[in-house]
Amino acid sequence: MSDNIADFTFLQGVKVIDFTQFEAGPSCTETLAWLGADVVKIENPNRGDPGRRLQPNQPDTDPYYFHMFNANKKSIAVNLKSPEGLALVKDMIAKADVMMENFAPGAIERLGLSYTEVKAINPGIIYGQVKGFGEGGPFEKNLAFDMIAQACGGAFSVTGDPDGPPIRPGTTIGDTGTGMLMAITILGALYKRRETGEGHRLEVAMQDAMLHYMRVNFATTGRTGEAAGRAGSKVPGISNAPMGLYPCAPGGLNDYVYIMTSRANPDHWDRLLTLIGREDLIGDERYLTPAGRVERDGEVDEIIAAWTRGLSKLDAMKMVGEAGIPAGAVLDTEELNADVTFEERGVMQTMVHPVHRPFKMPAWPVRVDGKATRLKSSPMLGEHTDQVISDWLGLNAAAIEALKTDGTVG
Repeated sequence: MSDNIADFTFLQGVKVIDFTQFEAGPSCTETLAWLGADVVKIENPNRGDPGRRLQPNQPDTDPYYFHMFNANKKSIAVNLKSPEGLALVKDMIAKADVMMENFAPGAIERLGLSYTEVKAINPGIIYGQVKGFGEGGPFEKNLAFDMIAQACGGAFSVTGDPDGPPIRPGTTIGDTGTGMLMAITILGALYKRRETGEGHRLEVAMQDAMLHYMRVNFATTGRTGEAAGRAGSKVPGISNAPMGLYPCAPGGLNDYVYIMTSRANPDHWDRLLTLIGREDLIGDERYLTPAGRVERDGEVDEIIAAWTRGLSKLDAMKMVGEAGIPAGAVLDTEELNADVTFEERGVMQTMVHPVHRPFKMPAWPVRVDGKATRLKSSPMLGEHTDQVISDWLGLNAAAIEALKTDGTVG
């Protein structure tokens, strides 16, 4: 275990009742848990969060998706369709600081847990909701997953080769990106509540969140009056050369290095030419200006690729970086897993689970006073039912056993 790990207590004492599932909502509440909040997942006693991917009467063979978004939380299994289960949850809401949900549109209201009803129980609660599309929009009742949000939020439209079809970006910014925006807003609402005592209803649509991550592309539209396009490994709307992926040895699937010289720093081009042994091109009128290099970007790319092909991507990154030019090797998940420095810094940690094998995963990346927050196991379904009901509501063992007997909790 790295010495660079600690338990963050920024949100110690903050109680979060978590009705989220899959990724967008859970990534938000996991952030609060990493920061020290007491986050309790309310789950269906039979299958739990659908993100668990539990199979009836079979062992769970694919728990890793669930681990990713539910570390450091507790789980309580409650039958929300029973009056007793709903009453139990309302008692917990009365004790909570934050309630978070990302059910399908209308589902939380049908359960009897709309903001109006929850606010009547707890006027100071911060009530967060993630939906696919915004209220008042033409698709507000539609369901959405990450790829739907990215398609409708513009991310597909700027991803892919210029003459090819739109492509889904490989990261789940539609889900986790939305969750991060909600988590930040919850923190702001909690901070303000210390002064006013007032609760708030917070809403974010995944499509709306994607516009936030498309700001550079909207800047391009503002400048050109046209839709931002696709540029492959280049950056849409930014004309610069050299900029892009360059092949490296031994020529594997991800053996590339990304090199980008800055238009604002003309020294980058001369430094790069010196590094690759092409001092003969320094001052060459054909490549002297950014505009000239963009006009001949195919030639420029081949000049650089002729050098990178003889190096590994990490060697190329090291040499170009040391020359003062931005460069990055294309690293896959296996290579990143193998980099021990992430573990030494606490950025990657190993989850030790009571049932599943140890699993290394990314933890919260922001370090505080040199330390990362400690990663704790994702919960088993209903693992903390007794503890939470006792801690939150003060019920004794006999009362909890009665709730189990009548099927209110699992």
